[in-house]
Amino acid sequence: MFARLGAIVFVGVAITATVIELTRKEEEPEVRSLALRPGVDVEAIQRQLRGCRDMGEAAIRDPACLKLWAANRDRFLGQNPETPRTPAPDAPTPTATIAPTPAPDSALKETAPVMQPEPARPRTH
Repeated sequence: MFARLGAIVFVGVAITATVIELTRKEEEPEVRSLALRPGVDVEAIQRQLRGCRDMGEAAIRDPACLKLWAANRDRFLGQNPETPRTPAPDAPTPTATIAPTPAPDSALKETAPVMQPEPARPRTH
């Protein structure tokens, strides 16, 4: 008797779950445009970024590439390029470190002098 009652309850729960799942509407994912600002040619910016990429290591010293990368990063992060970047109030200051770094002079004093190995001598019999 209990087995039949359990089976009926189980079938009822399964049918209810199926009906709920079938009637539920899926939410549309939010689509955001990745365009920069109105009137900006995205393809031209992509060509410039590829040019900076193709420059290799010289691009890290090129002011135009640095400016382009900063603008692209701001666009990617959704930041407004007109507003200056300020660190979050909880962010540590740039000078804060986990452990204090020793001054250059004290680092030299703490190291022991390095002893040079003696040259090999031929054996005498």
